Amino acid sequence: MSSLLWAVVLLPAATGAVLALVGHRLDKAAAPAAVVTAAAGLVLAVTAAVLHPSAGAPLVVAGGLDLAVDPLGALMLVTSASAVLLVVIFAAGDIHEHRARFFGLLLIFSAAAATTATATALPGLLLAWELMGACSLALIGYPWRQARTVGSGTTAFLVTRTGDLGLYLAVAAAVAGAPGLALADLPVAHEPWRSVAAAGVLAAAIGKSAQLPVSFWLSRAMDGPSPVSALLHSATMVALGTFLLLRTTDLLAATSWASATAAWVGVVTAVVLGAVALAQRDLKQLLAASTASQLGYVVLAAGIGSVSGGAVQLVAHAATKALLFLAAGAWLSLLGTRQLSALRGAGRRWPVIGVCAAVGLASLAGLPPLSLWAAKDGVLAAAREVSPALYLAGLLGAALAAAYAAKALAVLLGPEPQITTSPRIREEEDRTGPGDHGSATAHWTPHAGGVGGLQRVPLVVLAAAAAVLGALALPPVAQRLRGALDRAGAPPATPSVGELVLSGVVALVVVAVVIAAQLRRSSPTTSSVPSSSSSSSYSSAAAGPTAEWRQSGLRTRLQDWLQGWLGLEAAAHALVVRPVVGLATVLARWDDRGLDRGVSAVAAAATSTARGAARFDDRRVDGAVRSVAAAARAAGRLARRSQSGQLHRYYAAAAVVLLLAAVLLALAPSA
Repeated sequence: MSSLLWAVVLLPAATGAVLALVGHRLDKAAAPAAVVTAAAGLVLAVTAAVLHPSAGAPLVVAGGLDLAVDPLGALMLVTSASAVLLVVIFAAGDIHEHRARFFGLLLIFSAAAATTATATALPGLLLAWELMGACSLALIGYPWRQARTVGSGTTAFLVTRTGDLGLYLAVAAAVAGAPGLALADLPVAHEPWRSVAAAGVLAAAIGKSAQLPVSFWLSRAMDGPSPVSALLHSATMVALGTFLLLRTTDLLAATSWASATAAWVGVVTAVVLGAVALAQRDLKQLLAASTASQLGYVVLAAGIGSVSGGAVQLVAHAATKALLFLAAGAWLSLLGTRQLSALRGAGRRWPVIGVCAAVGLASLAGLPPLSLWAAKDGVLAAAREVSPALYLAGLLGAALAAAYAAKALAVLLGPEPQITTSPRIREEEDRTGPGDHGSATAHWTPHAGGVGGLQRVPLVVLAAAAAVLGALALPPVAQRLRGALDRAGAPPATPSVGELVLSGVVALVVVAVVIAAQLRRSSPTTSSVPSSSSSSSYSSAAAGPTAEWRQSGLRTRLQDWLQGWLGLEAAAHALVVRPVVGLATVLARWDDRGLDRGVSAVAAAATSTARGAARFDDRRVDGAVRSVAAAARAAGRLARRSQSGQLHRYYAAAAVVLLLAAVLLALAPSA
């Protein structure tokens, strides 16, 4: 049984390592090898989810790489493996450069995700956590010749690494106050170590899942390839941040503050990032903000102890968001842009992508009977049992989700523009500037191309999943999940019929209002050009809600603030990066001027001492040795004089000695 679980982890890791290390010589074989490996990984993951194996290997004295498949891990393992397979198939038709390196990194990334989903102890979790962070840096910065993408990968890596320090803190707390390094040991740790461990886990999860106040790294991560965005947001790194909180709900509940903190961080992120998504003009930025917002419901579920509600939301969101990011990637490949103003009517032009994206956006909006409709209501039903305030805030986030999804839906499925340039679009291009996001004025013109079957198949499969996975939140499946995942006393995550009807009606109304407003707003400004070249003529043509919005300085600043993700990156630079860089500069100067000089002075003193010792050695010690040697040589010369080899001299010497002996005997006193 343990070999099955090792195969789940090691098969993609080994294949990915070979592809990444061998490099371009395997470019042609990389995509087929990755697809076969991902398909085998899905089969192994499903088998492991049924058999629930466990495995272990020693890493450190206090713990090791302990893996096991429990019901929550099984759900995450199958979800992650499914998303990896579909993304790899899509990427096989979308990625054309450095394929061996790309697919190699993707498979290693998936192996780290599988390890995270099944890790039961902190050492193994930490190992997989680190590997995921490193792979995310390489995948986001995959277009490594572009300075911005490399910088974006570095930003994402540094922000998540800062949060990852929390896991090291949790390990230290476990060593100090828990009976072991297993995740199950953390809730019974002694205080204050239990709270320290909870704080560390919370920080690591918030960082990885891009919750407030560190959501901005998700915006920068959008510079990576779309398949990477799809995998990152659906069932690997970002989603696994919230999975960690679901895994450690007992630890959060064992403290007096961590559960409430997680719940409020999640619901505030759902509302605020929903507003950020609504303000976006870039499709991938809108989807990125919606990821943080939707995963806020999972964090909320973890905070209130509803593991089953959070798990269903996680799975439904994985299918929906993977679908939408892959659709955005398809349009980016076709049109070279992801600006909403340049994608108007794109869903009609490419109907397969358009229908699939419409299903995903309708699910994102919470329209019945699609997956996020019931999944989100399950979390809200559990929140209502705990706190009316959390429930109302969650409803507000759901309304915002319907609004931003409807905004994208109206653009993509709206009527195609009759012209390609308008003063408003020119103004937008002047504001945003050209770049790899695509030019706003380079609006798509009739295009003869399309996407291949490798890209269409994953879209269709994910659209089907986004449509039906909401059944997990409905009876009787919901009761079985609750029995398998929730602890005793957890709030029920099964919405009533009235709640489902109410949320569905609210979503329908919001979607209808937003679509009507979008169509009315876009009609006079993007489908016609003012007949007069005078500014007054244009001002007259542009009169309406958009003009009013722009004429209000406060509203414009608010919109800019939301489009810039609340200025969180600038705030992080002002509050963290610049002080740290300033401190590093001061320390570097101290190192150069103080520490280095001290070391140089010590070295100079040591050299001077060594020279003095050398002189003493040369002049004193060596002189003494030479004197002793000279004395020995002189004594030797004297001794050699008596050794002449002439026998008569030896006899004469013996006679003298005997004579002296006789004299001494004669002079000696008698006894």
